[in-house]
Amino acid sequence: MSSDSAAPEHHSKAPDPKPSLVIVLDPEGRIVLMNEACQTLTGREQSEVRGRPIWDCLVPPEEAGAMERSIAELLRNHAEGAPDCDLIHRNGDRHRVSWSHDLLRDAAGDPRLLICTGVDVSLESSARAEAEERQARLRAILESAVDAIVTINDEGVIESLNPATERLFGYPAGEMIGHNVSLLMPEPQRSAHDGYIRRYLETGERRVIGTGREVQARRKDGSTFPASLSVSEVVFDGQRLFTGIIHDNSARRAAEEQLHHAQKMEAVGQLTGGIAHDFNNLLTVVIGNLEMLETRVADDKARSLVRQAEEAAELGADLIDRLLTFARRRSLEPQSLDLNELILGLGDILRRALGEAIDLSILLSPGLWQVRSDQGQLENALLNLCLNARDALGTGGRVTIEAANAELDGEATAGDPEVRPGSYVRLSVADDGPGMPPEVRARAFEPFFTTKEPGVGTGLGLSMVYGFAKQSGGFARIASEPGSGTTVSLFLPRWEGALSETLAEDAGAEDLRGRGETILVVEDDARVRQLSVQRLTSLGYRVREAGSGQAALDALEAHDGIALLFTDIVMPGGMTGRELAAAVREKHPDVKVLYTSGYAAQCGALGPGEAVLPKPYRTSELAIQLRRILEAD
Repeated sequence: MSSDSAAPEHHSKAPDPKPSLVIVLDPEGRIVLMNEACQTLTGREQSEVRGRPIWDCLVPPEEAGAMERSIAELLRNHAEGAPDCDLIHRNGDRHRVSWSHDLLRDAAGDPRLLICTGVDVSLESSARAEAEERQARLRAILESAVDAIVTINDEGVIESLNPATERLFGYPAGEMIGHNVSLLMPEPQRSAHDGYIRRYLETGERRVIGTGREVQARRKDGSTFPASLSVSEVVFDGQRLFTGIIHDNSARRAAEEQLHHAQKMEAVGQLTGGIAHDFNNLLTVVIGNLEMLETRVADDKARSLVRQAEEAAELGADLIDRLLTFARRRSLEPQSLDLNELILGLGDILRRALGEAIDLSILLSPGLWQVRSDQGQLENALLNLCLNARDALGTGGRVTIEAANAELDGEATAGDPEVRPGSYVRLSVADDGPGMPPEVRARAFEPFFTTKEPGVGTGLGLSMVYGFAKQSGGFARIASEPGSGTTVSLFLPRWEGALSETLAEDAGAEDLRGRGETILVVEDDARVRQLSVQRLTSLGYRVREAGSGQAALDALEAHDGIALLFTDIVMPGGMTGRELAAAVREKHPDVKVLYTSGYAAQCGALGPGEAVLPKPYRTSELAIQLRRILEAD
């Protein structure tokens, strides 16, 4: 081949002035020559590969076909460029090579030799692949992040953001990029923001950068939300950039407020329970002595005064009972109930309570689940809610009572740490009255809180409903906005047991006097103990008394024939009424037990031969309970 018979045709990019790899191919793609650098790269001598197609000995099998087609195209159509490919070393290592070529022709213009020059770009390709992988990972992180990520320049202009920013603030990306980041801030931060950046650039004073802080953020619709903001700084290609990460704290703030509210209500409940216990002891003495005094007063006017005092004391007892319901210290008598039947049974009473000026609608659900609750307390709660709705409506309006099944998942209960997901029956009372402002709604369940005139109502209606719902294993909710009415809902857990039959009251003709049985009275309050002894004696019982648990055990050892232990639950001295009863039952299993307490829910579950009598109580209630338990099998 004469060098002047044909000029080389240059295709593709100009060869490297110092090519590191050279391979010469004939028109069939067979290797004619390869330089020392190429031999080193592939680990093969020229003699091993000369006369063999390049794709058959130096190229990985998966790239062989593409290499063969590319060379044929170069020779046939003078196509430009040669594909990058891997050259494979004898030991299996691969090296990515970027190729250029020169085509030499003979005098007739036919291809004679294809001179391929290449550069090993393995490290470059690896670095590029690694960079692309890092970029892809970063892009995936930015796109999947739940927090908003915003990059701004040193003038506060947004340069980039992730999809979460659009979701969180309600702006499409085009309405944020190129605009000042103060767009996402409420006043006064919006007006002051550029000053913060300028002050930082001039003085280095850090307010947010590198520290993070709690801020208020502003959505497109003008609403604001609490957020955590952390900002980092970077200088890239001589340009200063700031990246901010914004986390929506709305859910956390709501949970904190719910927890704070629950803790406050629990503290008030504990205080209320303690006060109620002592107050009920006082009312027990007052009511008991007034009862005995009434039987000894002959003058009608004097007897009328005694009765008025008794009524006042009983109103006080009712007030304490409401407080105990709020505090979840009241003894409940749960039974399985169908709320459809309960609401229908109260329909006439509720209509009379609401009055003719108010329309009552009742919405019931077929297939309503059962609940297990205290029927009397549930009826009282429903009546309270209707009366509250009536007072809110004033001259007229509509009240709607609705019972429906409710499945609550984790998302629906996430705002309240005391509420568990599950199946509930929702009992709602709604009115179309003026509604509540947020500050009133936030305090509506607190005891003694009321917006009514002084002397009108006690402020215990909604607090009693709240406490009853909690003690029943459920919860209560208020939905109300000014001008949109109010809905109060009780959520009671679904009960899957059998419906109970309501127990009939004992016949009034039953002889309630004692049969000479001996009762051991245990009470640390001397006044209450003295009254109990007098009442039991008047009913025909023989009585032993003790002021503590240990004194009661001593009395049991000293006296035979004690039929019933009548004990307070809360007593000083290290032994409660429950612990005393357990000790008595070990040695005297036939002794019956009647507990009493200022808040009888302390008693817990009752066993055979046990009952509880809440304070304060009338002599007739004591007599009925004694005969029931003494005559029970």
